[in-house]
Amino acid sequence: MYAIVDIETTGGHASAGCITEIAIFVHDGQEIVEHFETLVNPGRPIPRYIQALTGITDDMVADAPPFEEVAARVFELLQGQIFIAHNVNFDYSFLRHHLDGCGYTLQAKKLCTVRLSRKVFPGFPSYSLGNLCRQLNINIQQRHRASGDALATVQLFERLMAADSQGAIAQALHGRSREKWLPLHLPQEQVAELPSCPGVYYFHNVKGKVVYVGKARDIKKRVTSHFTGNSAGRQRQEFIRNIHRITYEKTGTELMAFILESIEIRRLWPQYNNAQKRIEFRYGIYMFEDQQGYLRLAIEKRRKYTHPVFTFNLLADGHQLMRELIREFRLCPKLCFLQTDQDACTGIAEKTCKGACEKKEKPVRYNKRVLTALESLQARQPSFAILDAGRMATEQSCILMEKGKFYGMGYVPRDVAVSDGAMLKNWLIQYPENEFIRNLLRQYTASKTARLVSFQ
Repeated sequence: MYAIVDIETTGGHASAGCITEIAIFVHDGQEIVEHFETLVNPGRPIPRYIQALTGITDDMVADAPPFEEVAARVFELLQGQIFIAHNVNFDYSFLRHHLDGCGYTLQAKKLCTVRLSRKVFPGFPSYSLGNLCRQLNINIQQRHRASGDALATVQLFERLMAADSQGAIAQALHGRSREKWLPLHLPQEQVAELPSCPGVYYFHNVKGKVVYVGKARDIKKRVTSHFTGNSAGRQRQEFIRNIHRITYEKTGTELMAFILESIEIRRLWPQYNNAQKRIEFRYGIYMFEDQQGYLRLAIEKRRKYTHPVFTFNLLADGHQLMRELIREFRLCPKLCFLQTDQDACTGIAEKTCKGACEKKEKPVRYNKRVLTALESLQARQPSFAILDAGRMATEQSCILMEKGKFYGMGYVPRDVAVSDGAMLKNWLIQYPENEFIRNLLRQYTASKTARLVSFQ
């Protein structure tokens, strides 16, 4: 048995909108055997643009029952039936959300007449209900009213059953079919063709703009996981509705996918990526010249559009590094802001400071040691390559770090001997680096047993 449904609502998201009208036609595959329709009092004003679209006004629903009063009847008609609607996920998510609020858990197989029409009647310029009905000479009475649209969907479904020579309906109802969960505008073929390998995937909107970038160990598995379930939240429903196309780029390893995702989020600034858009407040050592001409080093939080001479994640790490520089290069703890009180300089007492804080040492001599200290920081930074699996058997992936900074990545033929970083650059793509990538690679090299090739 089929339950062919249409609802009118106060808005486009189940968790924030209310139902104003419901129509359900129970169909046995041959004819309508039961019919239920009612206006519903949403308990709030209906937006003016919704009133203009549907013709349902606040006065019309003033004496209508609230959803709680009809929930039992709606659940009785829907539970155990095959739930059919034009853009089924919209109607299903609304009704399941509001039934759940009344204590009823709706579980039903679903069929979407938009997706079925694309398969059974390919080549139409549009698959909206109005345009489909014009193409198939189905007369819609009371357009944008629940009963009128639901009855038109009944006739459309009957045409689909009669014309379904390839078994599209049976295939959609198959227990393992995930098509019913896919975004309305996303062709199933694009999901079916996704590879099961590491990489980065891109969700595009109707204009082709990238609205989300994701990384995956298995692209196909990760993409399909986005569409399981049917959350009623506004953000998720909007996200799903805006996906029209998927593209992807394979990578040799999951680590490369992580890096490429970070690069692409910063390049494309997609609408639905939020995590890596935040300013990274890690720490850095900054250098500036004071009014007396002394170069000063200071540890500060790393902020956007600033340029530290060295960066790190933990404040304690920065303090430890600064102490090492002070001891090794005889810098002043006051000029490095490790001593901030008004007491005598501890560096003079410990014979690491030559009196720059008391103007006993000229700026030119002190500044030379500061610059030497910074040069030593750069010299300490490692240069190495991470070699791992490629996209195919004939290549190996390569990620290059140069003096502590991410240079780029790419793929090197397996028969090429890796001897130095300069040679590797012929095979690699140079990418912009950021704190996230540097930290990711530091953690990876500290915890993994990947093949590392170090360079001088």
